[in-house]
Amino acid sequence: MADYVELQVTTNFSFLRGGSHPHELVLTAQQLGHRAIGIADRNTLAGVVRAHSAGQQAGLRVLVGTRLDFADHPSLLCYPSDRAAYGRLCRLLTVGRLRAPKGACDLRLADLAAWGQGQCLIALPPDDLDDGFARSLGALAGRFPGQCYLAAVHRYRGDDAARLDRLAALAAATHAPLVATNDVHYHAPDRRALQDVVTCIREGCTIAEAGFRLAANAERHLKSPDEMARLFRHHAQALARSLEIAERCTFSLDALRYEYPEETTEAGRTPQQQLVHLARQGAAERFPPERFPGGVPDKIRAALEHELALIDSLAYAPYFLTVHDIVRFARSQDILCQGRGSAANSVICYCLGITSVDPTQIDLLFERFVSAERNEPPDIDVDFEHERREEVIQYVYQKYGRHRAGIAASLNCYRARGAVREVGKALGLSLDTVAKLAGSVWGWGAEAIDDARVRELGLDPDARPLRLALDLARELVGFPRHLSQHVGGFVITRGPLSEVVPITNAAMEDRTVIEWDKDDLDALHILKIDVLALGMLTCIRKAFGLIAQHTGQTYTLAAVPAEDPAVYDMLCRADSLGVFQVESRAQMSMLPRLKPRKFYDLVIEVAIVRPGPIQGDMVHPYLRRRTGIETVEYPKDE
Repeated sequence: MADYVELQVTTNFSFLRGGSHPHELVLTAQQLGHRAIGIADRNTLAGVVRAHSAGQQAGLRVLVGTRLDFADHPSLLCYPSDRAAYGRLCRLLTVGRLRAPKGACDLRLADLAAWGQGQCLIALPPDDLDDGFARSLGALAGRFPGQCYLAAVHRYRGDDAARLDRLAALAAATHAPLVATNDVHYHAPDRRALQDVVTCIREGCTIAEAGFRLAANAERHLKSPDEMARLFRHHAQALARSLEIAERCTFSLDALRYEYPEETTEAGRTPQQQLVHLARQGAAERFPPERFPGGVPDKIRAALEHELALIDSLAYAPYFLTVHDIVRFARSQDILCQGRGSAANSVICYCLGITSVDPTQIDLLFERFVSAERNEPPDIDVDFEHERREEVIQYVYQKYGRHRAGIAASLNCYRARGAVREVGKALGLSLDTVAKLAGSVWGWGAEAIDDARVRELGLDPDARPLRLALDLARELVGFPRHLSQHVGGFVITRGPLSEVVPITNAAMEDRTVIEWDKDDLDALHILKIDVLALGMLTCIRKAFGLIAQHTGQTYTLAAVPAEDPAVYDMLCRADSLGVFQVESRAQMSMLPRLKPRKFYDLVIEVAIVRPGPIQGDMVHPYLRRRTGIETVEYPKDE
């Protein structure tokens, strides 16, 4: 079998350009016998973590790269050779992203001159080769000697032999060696139809109107090394150079070493020593002698020491210190906040002031939240008053700098209804048919596109245009649509964050966002801190103000009386609208006076409503799975 590495691969993270998920491309490359695969989405590294994770599972090396589209120069594939070059690539993409609005990247060739050291650069020739391209390629090869290559693609246009010969001559003249690629946009030929549809969605046209905006054939799929060797049989060195580049580019995402900032540590103390000092100081304040004559209860003291030891063994002290610092700032500005989530329900978070939940009132094992065996990072969500949360966010940016702090991305993907609507319009179905189909969808996943519901509308799902639309819509479900910002998950680093992942502008003013979402961060063991907004905290803050104004009594979250029987009675009657915030079934099941089954009935009564007539025996599939309830009986008068 020939040796070959596909280096020009566009995934569906080149939004509305690629026709396959990163894992599909990686697994197919492994099955075809590729030595490695390079991922090069347009001006982004958004999809490389998914590809890297798939490569680890498949035992295939994934080269991390990108396609650089310049405003003043032909496009280049760019692969960093080592960790330092990867950091420069991230900085380059950050420069282009931050000078452009959300979703765009404004790169100039001068930017590459500043950050191009250590990169393998593969020039992508235009369809019509001219003297201008030859001059620009020669200048690039002169500026980056030994780093430049020229891509060659067999396009099945009838003149491929002559074009490959001309590209080989140009490569020799400019000292930019020829390298074979296939300009891959999907993993298998049968994905070409979906590729055409996403092109139409991007261009805002129908298949009938698309014309030359669509690819001429279905050859932009991954091919076996032997097939690539056949296509480039007269230019065998071009095939071998793909392996040469893969051997030069040794960088892997495994080389990233996440380091937490140390600003929260006082001089002369290690992060763990600082955490121990703050935790013990906080414990003394939480359990004062006037309330606890014997000092901190033995049970609490033992739990605190146990938690501190576990945090020390996992080196998570800087994380807890950073959360403490953010909470400290909020309290200094009289911003109400409350930690929740896993590690927030712990003795140490109570002593640090992150949560107001008294650990003497609950009995939860700390390893439920932070465990050496699971090797999972801690998860502390901190809610702030929604009207003042922006002050906290800007404090984080100001303290650490935008080059070291950014909000995690949130990946918006196509759900069933949106997929049906977009595919239907791209295929030219009538607007009323598209509206009917989209209205029949009940659910998010591909299984929600149900032939039976289509028949209920009086349509034939087996009719060819409709069959094609339904099948393609199912394929489109789960495709990335665009990146937006997480609701408040911050990533903060000791060194430049912009050398770990590119930073981009958010649509909201004064917000900057990284390109990876929470799943990507988890895969690379990068910690994030959730700085969240909660409207109920604003309500509580205003309630505290009214109580103080009218009664003179002052309350804090920790001082609010607990276990009020009247509260539980109201919840049992479902008489809580506008009065209480009930977070989840898990929290509700912890209430001692409330039977979970009663809560299930309440959930179904409020969630069963959907467009169209209400049917008494209809239960949403999600609720049916979660509750085990198959039917609901309504009173006769409803």
